[in-house]
Amino acid sequence: MEPTVTNQTLSQSDWLRSYYSVRAAFSILWVAAAVLFTGSPTLVSALLVIYPAWDAVANYVDARSNGGFKENSSQTLNIFVSTVTTLAVVLAATKSTYAILAVFGVWAILSGALQLTTGIRRWRGYGAQWAMILSGGQSCLAGGFMITQSLGTTPPSILDVAPYAGFGAFYFLISAIWLTISSRRKARSAI
Repeated sequence: MEPTVTNQTLSQSDWLRSYYSVRAAFSILWVAAAVLFTGSPTLVSALLVIYPAWDAVANYVDARSNGGFKENSSQTLNIFVSTVTTLAVVLAATKSTYAILAVFGVWAILSGALQLTTGIRRWRGYGAQWAMILSGGQSCLAGGFMITQSLGTTPPSILDVAPYAGFGAFYFLISAIWLTISSRRKARSAI
């Protein structure tokens, strides 16, 4: 019976490694597009809407693949928060870039706290969650910074959100690498 649990844990660990890799790749591509299309208001607006929408979809897929929504309450709540944020960004885009940055700031705080919670919960089962925990905490701080910037006099741009996405990519990539190393160590010690 114990080998089944070990195989299930390894399978979930493989899932998380792939999931973190995809999240890192998406964020890297998003940052590249943000820099490349910074002069195109239509594409910038689309990118700003896509980012929280992607987070909602990614959390949906991950929660569903890791025991369901009831088992993953922090991710289930994050799906809701990111979906509401997507709609709020659409509305904020009709107001001003200041409003968009404020929405992103609030979202960064909420989703960061939920990511932190998910990382702590997963630590027991999979380990290698320190980067996700650190990312969640840093997201909360970044959200506060974005809100402060949204109250300033300098008009914000997508480049004020890009570092947030860039750090997200970094942490997802670190988590994927760390899980890969951890998995290989466990495989070697089992031999």
